[in-house]
Amino acid sequence: MKYAIKSAVKPLLFSLGLGMAFSASANEGTAALQDLLNKIKADSITESRENRAREARFLEDKNARQRLLAEARAELKAQERRSDQLLKQSDSNEKTLKETQNTLDLRSGELKELFGVVRQFAGDNKGIFAASMVTAQFPERTAFMTEMAESKKLPTTGKLEQFWHEILREMVETGRVVEMPATVVYGEGDEAQKNIIRVGSFNAISDGKYLTYSPAVGKFQELSRQPESSVLSAVAELEQSQDGYTPFYVDPSRGQILSLLVQSPSISERIDQGGVVGYVILGLGALGVLIALACYLNLVRIGAGVRKQQKTEQVIKGNPLGEIMQAYQDNRDADLETLELKLDEIIMRSAPSIERGVGSIKLIASVAPLLGLLGTVVGMIATFQAITLFGTGDPKLMANGISEALVTTMLGLVVAIPTLFAHSIVNSKSRRLIQVLEEQSAGFIARHQEQDLNTGARNTRATLTTDSAATAQPA
Repeated sequence: MKYAIKSAVKPLLFSLGLGMAFSASANEGTAALQDLLNKIKADSITESRENRAREARFLEDKNARQRLLAEARAELKAQERRSDQLLKQSDSNEKTLKETQNTLDLRSGELKELFGVVRQFAGDNKGIFAASMVTAQFPERTAFMTEMAESKKLPTTGKLEQFWHEILREMVETGRVVEMPATVVYGEGDEAQKNIIRVGSFNAISDGKYLTYSPAVGKFQELSRQPESSVLSAVAELEQSQDGYTPFYVDPSRGQILSLLVQSPSISERIDQGGVVGYVILGLGALGVLIALACYLNLVRIGAGVRKQQKTEQVIKGNPLGEIMQAYQDNRDADLETLELKLDEIIMRSAPSIERGVGSIKLIASVAPLLGLLGTVVGMIATFQAITLFGTGDPKLMANGISEALVTTMLGLVVAIPTLFAHSIVNSKSRRLIQVLEEQSAGFIARHQEQDLNTGARNTRATLTTDSAATAQPA
């Protein structure tokens, strides 16, 4: 319709234009007008032909779509019929399945209970096997245990026998010591393929060190810090052993105790927890030990000289007893009081050299617990500060202050106890030496007094004899 209107309008417009042209220019030739008219007619014919062809295509497309619609409707009806058939078949299959399941349940009987027990035990042993280092040697059993634990079908006799064999193998491997290849993670994530020794399902060792098993990745990992050397020596002996019995430290918790053991602080780490006060206490302890050792050596030297002097009457210089004997010999003719003062002077002069350092040991033994108490107070102050800032929710925040409080007290007692024993030993030895000197001095005084008494007695007898002679002569 649109194209028909255009075809009718165009001749009218051209006619109007033609009239205007005749009115504007009457001198134009009729030939040009005739050509224009012919062109317009030819265009009209072409447009009419195109319109008819377009209408024919439209009609053809319409018929094609009608056919497609009819085919789709027919296919829909066919699919609906097929859907009804499948629905009936599904209902029939569901009914048959229920009947078959009921028949299976009736025929299964006790086997169904057995199936439940097998699945339960398979699930339990799956977790046990996954955490066991034996799985690193037999990795294929993990898939089998997973299949048994998640299976929805009754297991066959072969599956049950294999399940039984796997449980028995775990029991047997728990008591065996086996060398096997495995991947070992050490250092900062480095890996290496090594031959390790598996001690049952409890421990694994390699290159003289303990290993732990990581079930998540199925690899062995070297402990970041190994136990003490006495334990590691047993590891080396087991690696070198070929047969027979070898002593070995087994962790029955399969690595848990070892992990806790290596986390416990060493002696140096415990000392470091004491802080500055702890190091001051240890410094005083070391000083006390040196002073006690020096005092003891000095007393041993003096005591040796005194014992040597006791065995001879000759004066040996360099010891207090020799000085006492020399003073006695030099003052034999002096009166008793003078001799006693001389000997007491030598004892008093020798006492400081004998007791040198003994008081310092006692002072250190007394100060060490007080320093430990000071460290305890400092640690508790730090603990209360942590509680004030962060509360009591996380004990790790308070651990540093508590460690300092306890470690300093321990260090103070550790220093005080041996220094007290050292003071007691040195003090008693010095007292014995002074007592020996006093005894020897008393002996010399007694000897001098005895000599004086003997001399006085002889003089008295001589006087009496002279008097008797004089009395007898006049008679």
